[in-house]
Amino acid sequence: MLWRRKGKLKRQFDEKLMAELQKARTEWFEQKQLIEKSVDPSPEVLSALQLAEAKYFFLLREAKHRRITLKEVR
Repeated sequence: MLWRRKGKLKRQFDEKLMAELQKARTEWFEQKQLIEKSVDPSPEVLSALQLAEAKYFFLLREAKHRRITLKEVR
């Protein structure tokens, strides 16, 4: 019984991680496009881009460490 619960919890957290990963990816790409379109980006916008990139790569490393892919979640 304990093993089934562990697998269920892992699947739930994997799904949550993949949702956060997709959200961070879109946020990072939006920030990146904003920088590309602006003539002289402010330091706040540049720091927001670096923060979004760091979040995305952190979540990506965590997904790789947990060995999950998109096809497993769906």
